[in-house]
Amino acid sequence: MDDILRKRASERHAKLMDRVYRSQSGIYDLTRKYYLLGRDQLIEELDPPPGGRVLEIGCGTARNLVRAAKVWPDAEFYGFDISSEMLKVAGKNLAQSGMAERITLYQGDAENPALAMPADIRTFDRIFLSFCLSMIPDWQGAIRQALTLLEPEGELHIVDFGQSEQLPPPFRALLLQWLALFHVEPRRHLRRFLDEIDHEHGTKSEFIPQYRGYSWRFVVRRGACPGKA
Repeated sequence: MDDILRKRASERHAKLMDRVYRSQSGIYDLTRKYYLLGRDQLIEELDPPPGGRVLEIGCGTARNLVRAAKVWPDAEFYGFDISSEMLKVAGKNLAQSGMAERITLYQGDAENPALAMPADIRTFDRIFLSFCLSMIPDWQGAIRQALTLLEPEGELHIVDFGQSEQLPPPFRALLLQWLALFHVEPRRHLRRFLDEIDHEHGTKSEFIPQYRGYSWRFVVRRGACPGKA
């Protein structure tokens, strides 16, 4: 019964995301570059090992994957998104950029990411989420699921809207109202939740506020397997 309920919830969220992006997907990258701040810093810091696998959860139009593949030419890149509308644009972007052979895309839900990919491609050296946790209903579950796909000594990179804690309160209020129109809710307890994850799993999380708290960036690092030199 739980699996059925999760499947239905995933289908509802997929339909919602398609409605949100159906009219925006073609202009998404042009408009978002002005306020999705911190994505490129995340990409510059990925530093995957040579031949390593990199996964973007919630890859949208594949803008980030294309850029990351150019910055890190020795890595393999994968991505999935719940929205078929966004993946249509992503496929076109890969073809236009010449990256179709270097980047593999799937459709799937961040709350159950393993089902999005074949069994032989379910572990990664780097996983990142860029401005999508604020749109995922069970964002805590999405983080936990992402960690299950991470190799020992792997890293989970996150960037999303912060709490604008060092910006004027009127700006913050207007920003939250505007984001809500797109079903976006900045996760104010994200830092605390990652501290809990560190305590539970022995990971080490680094918190990097940017643009006076407009965006928050995190790096969650896994340790080596026990007994590994």
